[in-house]
Amino acid sequence: MTDIKEIFSKYYSGNDTLLAIVTLHSECVARKAVDCAKASGLDIDLAFIHEAAMLHDIGVIACDAPSIHCHGSLPYICHGIAGREMLEKAGLPLHALVCERHTGAGLTVEDIVRQNLPLPHRDMLPLSPEEKAICYADKFFSKSGDLTKEKPLDKVIRQMEIHGKDSLQRFLALHEIFGKHKVHSL
Repeated sequence: MTDIKEIFSKYYSGNDTLLAIVTLHSECVARKAVDCAKASGLDIDLAFIHEAAMLHDIGVIACDAPSIHCHGSLPYICHGIAGREMLEKAGLPLHALVCERHTGAGLTVEDIVRQNLPLPHRDMLPLSPEEKAICYADKFFSKSGDLTKEKPLDKVIRQMEIHGKDSLQRFLALHEIFGKHKVHSL
């Protein structure tokens, strides 16, 4: 079992506010991802989903997003690749892939080039069922405002539409697999 607190303490020492935001957000994402995975009927590693969902946003500490107490140097879009690097160094290569592949509904190299994103030119799409469940669940929770309030599906769809038809289609494909569970209020 991965010591999530130990990993966070290595990077988040001195930024308790951001740690609290990322932890609460990740707990909500983990809960939804596990619920969605159970409802999907797929053979999925629920323990891995919980661990990887708790760590999926570890890279935000390296980014510049003052509204959520991030004071790093990277653009926020880079939090996935920053998290991948951190978790690879921690010896967690599969968890690291979740970090890189959870942004939006995943990113293709075409998305990266077309939007001139400051990311490596490679596909960053969720591939495993576990990666897909976490990517899907993440779209329903924000790191600002009421962190525990799940966004309604129509709002998530509108947000995905902003990023283009392909992104929306990838999200809707995830919804077909993972959108079968009932929403729980906290």
